[in-house]
Amino acid sequence: MKVVFLCGGIGKRMFPITEEKFLLKFLGKTLLEHQIELAKKAGLKDFILIGNPKNIEKIKEVCAKEKKVEFVIQKEPKGMADALLSAEDLLRGKEMIVVNPNDVLEVKAYEKILEAYEKSDHDSYILGYRVSSYFPGGYLEVNEKNELKSIQEKPGAGNEPSNLVNVVIHLFRNNEKFFDELKKTKSKKDDVYEVALSKIAKQRKVKVIPYDGFWKAIKYPWDIFYVSEYFLKNIKGQKISPSAKISKQANIYGNVIIKDNVRILENAVIRGPCYIGKNSLIGNNVLIWNFSHIGENCVIGYSTEIKHSYIGDNCWFHTSYVGDSIISSDCSFGAGTVTANFRFDEKTVKVRVKDEKIDTNLEKLGVIMGKNCKTGVNVSLMPGVKVGPHSIVGPGVTLMENLEANKMIFLEGKSYIIKENRIKISPEKKKELMKKLKV
Repeated sequence: MKVVFLCGGIGKRMFPITEEKFLLKFLGKTLLEHQIELAKKAGLKDFILIGNPKNIEKIKEVCAKEKKVEFVIQKEPKGMADALLSAEDLLRGKEMIVVNPNDVLEVKAYEKILEAYEKSDHDSYILGYRVSSYFPGGYLEVNEKNELKSIQEKPGAGNEPSNLVNVVIHLFRNNEKFFDELKKTKSKKDDVYEVALSKIAKQRKVKVIPYDGFWKAIKYPWDIFYVSEYFLKNIKGQKISPSAKISKQANIYGNVIIKDNVRILENAVIRGPCYIGKNSLIGNNVLIWNFSHIGENCVIGYSTEIKHSYIGDNCWFHTSYVGDSIISSDCSFGAGTVTANFRFDEKTVKVRVKDEKIDTNLEKLGVIMGKNCKTGVNVSLMPGVKVGPHSIVGPGVTLMENLEANKMIFLEGKSYIIKENRIKISPEKKKELMKKLKV
């Protein structure tokens, strides 16, 4: 049976996070690596990965150690149907499981659908997850036998045909009719796959398998928190690399993973669950706690607090407060930078996504920052603001609104000036400084 990972889409709602969602790293591995491991635990071994022209080489790099894997390029981001048709030559006439690698689940998701496949004679099987509030995805209309009648994509709150959301782990016993339907189906919306599957359900039996384990779809940047928490909650005990150098005056509590060559200096406090990636330096009087995830080659400098935040690789901080924030790789915070994470009116934080303000339903949310950004000294970043990749927030700025990519904002007198960021800094400088710090 072929397992097909659909890796060709573009996450437009994730800005300023520009990394492919399945390439985000958790506990030192990309989400895609975790997904492949999960499928293997369920006994699946044969994989097809469908990427796009921009990410296919990175996908191949991530999967370099896999033995039974094939790669396909989806030339344009035209949705799930087009992705599968790109791999038709490898898939037609074969049993297959179609997977969205941006959805995080437990192994029992695979086990439940494979068990149903073994015990019954339905043509196809799809996973359904019961929700208690509206989710912006596909909803399943089922009959009294829990067989699919139709999939309604984003019907809007109050218009759902059921409380079952479509989770893309779909098993096809014989996919030839489905491929034929994919070729014939037309739609003005991005739902050709769902419409084709709804048509198949009128001709053949499609069983809906309820799933009640952990599930999180990464649709918005703040969904990273839930996925990070899921992985961190699964840490059992303290897993500290023998090559880590930890001062006797440092304090480590709870379930933590501390990777190779990490250095932790005097009076630092690490309270699990949390993760610290390899080669990172944790300075004097630092506090890291409450489900924080620190990437590789980071410097968490003197008297910095990291609380419930996801930090990418190669990030530097000094005398900063980072609370409930998502910081992409290669970012640097000047001394005294503070992320505000709580509104004065104590309401949930709303974030602007394109032209719409989305309620995150989070009472605490700090900054969401893209790759390769910098702040000057004494910067304040207000709750829920977004900083686009390769941007600079100058000294003394209080950032109240989103800052676009490739911009610089500075305080001149009593006014803020925004202009193009033309500064380019060599990563080699950080590497040299890191060597000195590690001495």
